[in-house]
Parts: sequence; structure tokens; C-alpha cells
Amino acid sequence: MKNVKTLDGNLLKQMLLGGADGIRANIDEINQLNVFPVPDGDTGTNMSLTVESGIAKLTDLEEVTLSSVANEFSKGSLFGARGNSGVILSQFFAGLCASLAEKESADAIELSEAYRDGVKRAYSAVANPVEGTILTVFRESVDYADSFLNSDSTIDDFLRLNIDEAERSLERTRDILPALTEADVVDSGGAGYLCIAKGMLEALVNGNKDSVRGVVSSEKRDINYDLFTSNSVLEFGYCTECLVRLQNLKCDPTAFKEKDFARELEELGCNSIVAIRDGDVLKVHAHTYTPSDILVLCQKYGEFLNVKIENMSLQHSERKSEAKKDIKRNPHKLYGVVTVATGDGLTALFETLGADVVISGGQTGNPSTEEFLEAFEGLNADHILVFPNNSNIMLTARQAAELWKKGNVTVIPTKTLPQGYAALSVFNSALEDIDMQVTDILAAKDGVRSGELTMAIRDTTVDGTPIKCGEYIGILDGKIVTSLDDPVESLCSMIEKIDDLDERELITLFVGADVSEEDRVRMTEEIEDRFDELELQVYIGGQEIYDYLISVE
Repeated sequence: MKNVKTLDGNLLKQMLLGGADGIRANIDEINQLNVFPVPDGDTGTNMSLTVESGIAKLTDLEEVTLSSVANEFSKGSLFGARGNSGVILSQFFAGLCASLAEKESADAIELSEAYRDGVKRAYSAVANPVEGTILTVFRESVDYADSFLNSDSTIDDFLRLNIDEAERSLERTRDILPALTEADVVDSGGAGYLCIAKGMLEALVNGNKDSVRGVVSSEKRDINYDLFTSNSVLEFGYCTECLVRLQNLKCDPTAFKEKDFARELEELGCNSIVAIRDGDVLKVHAHTYTPSDILVLCQKYGEFLNVKIENMSLQHSERKSEAKKDIKRNPHKLYGVVTVATGDGLTALFETLGADVVISGGQTGNPSTEEFLEAFEGLNADHILVFPNNSNIMLTARQAAELWKKGNVTVIPTKTLPQGYAALSVFNSALEDIDMQVTDILAAKDGVRSGELTMAIRDTTVDGTPIKCGEYIGILDGKIVTSLDDPVESLCSMIEKIDDLDERELITLFVGADVSEEDRVRMTEEIEDRFDELELQVYIGGQEIYDYLISVE
């Protein structure tokens, strides 16, 4: 056990590497700390990737000083930040590192001062800071540690005190925010920070674990496997598909229930589930981090006819790599439009509406700050309009806008894909008055009622609505309002809860990737029958997680 009095560049690098190991080892646990019982928790993934982006900047440092490590790590984490938790974390490290970058070395009191600067910057990054979140854990842990420091204190002392109070502060978040109390979970961002802090202390005291970083194969294949290295994080899991012949020795194929099988997959943590039976042949599709669990479950009922497992993180990296190759300077124009979408149908629709760049992203796949900056780079426009289309991408888009120094960027605060669709629908490329343009777009965004339908992955109660695993959840403007066994009834009941429905004229339905043609027809027919006074338009959006998205205008 060390008693380190002075922090230098080598020790800071060692601690940051340990912090990266700490969050990486706990990604799944942090992702599961999700208030909504929806398979879209990605706080752990976002925080890990944010830290890894900072670590990547340290790999080739020629001179390891406190200033160089702090500057490069801060720059990397800011550009690589994903999701609200990642952006807040990057801002915390930016404040901390800015303070350290001015010094050749730092003692415990100076490190505490740097942490306090990090807390201030993290709070300032959020327009309306909410207590009971990672911000509270930052502040309370630093204040507590600082109150015990003196001239004899070591770096170890500060980190231990910080961690002790972070653990207590994290547990208190359960009682501060009603949503956390109701879901009986602690704040996921605060939990992520605690993992980082523990990893930093472990590295300081015991050194870093042996790890291979930056080892890239030179072998060339049709699929560029180099895009997923031994330093990569399995951000998106595996797309697992198989055909299974149900076996009489293992089950009764005539009595086999696809819905029960799908529920077993959900209990394994899978999402984007499809289970369809044709006679004694079962077709299975699911997204998971552990495909072996799916294979074992399938063999409980039959034997494989074929199996396909694809690394979705590699697929996503290939798409981003190809997108980078396509970046070029376009002819000058008044407006450039950048939006975020998931699904081929929604991507094509947004491009039709005027989007110059559609960044692939959404739930469980939040784009980084750097991806926005790369999109801006290819636009030669007086004004860039950004439509994040997800509440967890908002801070990332705003951070990119602040970092962009080559022109004017306006972030339109669209929190859902339906809001983004409605807002982009009124975009007028010929309107020269930017203020009027934004006013019109915001009015369209504010005028839409936005709904989402997905399947619950656990039993819980949210805002007084009891929810059972396997039920279809209707989320209206961010609040769960229905939870029923039948998707059609759940979505239609959600529409009926729109208080000014009689004043609206149009329902737009976006159909998800895993919805069958039969289910789509049944849903559209029921909507047309029950809401015959409203016009219905349907798009095959192809989005994951949410079977249906609706916009009601």
C-alpha cells in the first residue's frame, strides 16, 4: 500500500488507466440501473467510451508530464463524450484537468482543488442541474474529502475519503429523486463515477493490470475486423439469429409457445426479439451480449439448422468508418442540417426532408461529440441546424456546438424521433431569416405529441403505473401511461390519453424493425377504425427497441 504525497504525469496516467478499467468492468451492472423497464440503459457504455476516448489520446504521448496527460485526456474525453452521463463526466474531467495542467506536480490539497473545479464545470454544463444525480455524488464526495485534508495528507487519503463519501452519496440518490425511489435503484451516472474512482485508487495503490492496448491486426478481409480491436468495447452486443428444429425428445412441438420462449429470452437480457414458429421450425432473432445463453436455451427445445452471430459494434464501426471516408466539403449554402436517427426507413425519410447528414444513433447507440463535429466539417453552410431526436443525445449535440469554432450552430431540442420528424418537416431551405426559421421549427416541435411503444423487461411501478415484464409499454411525451399484454390495445389506449386529441388531425406511425407484416396491418387497421376522424400515414422506420413510434399533430 502506497502513501503517495505528490501526483505527477506518470501517476495521473496510471490512475486514469485504472479508472477506465473500473468502469469497463462494470458496464452491464450500470446499464441495468435504468428507471424505465425498457432495454435502453446505456449509461455504463457511454461513460466507459467517454473515458476510453481520453485514454486513447495518452497512447502516443512523447513526454509524460502532468500538463500533457491532463490536456490530452481532457481533449479526448470531450470529443469522445456520449450521452448525458458521458458529457457531464467529460466536463468534470475537463475542469479537473484544466487545473492540473497548470502544475508540474500536485499534492492532495491541490488535487482536491482540481476536483472542485471539475465539480463546478460539470454543474455549469447542465442548464438545470438536478440533485440526486451524478452531480450530487461529485459534489458531496469532493466536499467531504476536502474537509479532512491537511499538509500531511496523501493522494491515497484523498481518493479513499472521496470514495467513502461517494458510496454514501450514491445510496442517498435513491431517496432524493422520486423516480429512483419508485424504481428502487441508485443513480446510474453516480454509480459509474464510483467505479471510475475505485479503479483510480486501485491503480495508484497496486499499479495497472496487464492489458494489451493498441494491438491491431494487419490482416485484410472483406469485413474490416481491425475496426474492433482488443481495446474496443462491445457497445452494441451481438445480433444472433438461428433456425431450430423443435425435437420431440425435448419438447412437444405442437404445444410450444413462441411468447413463452420470447419471455425466456427477455429474462436472459436479450432485446429486439423475434420468435416465429412454422410447424416444428423455430426462427429466432435477438440482440444480446452473451449469444451462448441463447444457444443453450434453444437447445433446450431442439437442434440447430443454422446459426449466425454478428458483432454489432463492428458493424457500427464500419458504418462510421465509411461515413468518414465520404466526408467532403460541399458547395456553400445557407443551411446545413444534421440529424440523428436509427433505422434505414427513418434515415431515408429525414434525408428526404432535407437532412444533409443523418448520424446513426438513438437508444443504446448514442453518437459521440466527435461524430457531430465530423458531420459539421463536411458542411459548407452559414447556419447549421442540429436535431438530436433523443433526450440523451442533447448534451452531446450542445457540447459539439460549443466546440465548433467555424460557424453558427443551432441545436433544436428535439427529444424524440417523432419530434424531429415534425420539426424537420417545416424546415424551409429558402427562408433567409434564421430567427424565423428556428421559430417555425420550434413551434412544430412543441406542437406534436410523441409516443413510443416497447416491451417491459422487468416488473416495476413507474409514476403509479404498475408494469409487468413482457407487457407493452406506451410512453407518451416521456411518461409511461399504458402497460398491457396486447400491443395494439396499449398503443391505442396511449393515443386516447392525449387530452386534446379532438383538436388534432394527423397520426404518423413509424413501424419498427422487428414488427411483422401481419402485426403492422393489424395495428394500422385498428388505429384507422378507432380514430377514424384523424388521417393516418405509415412509414416503415426500421428502428430498434421501439416497435412503434407515433407522432400526433
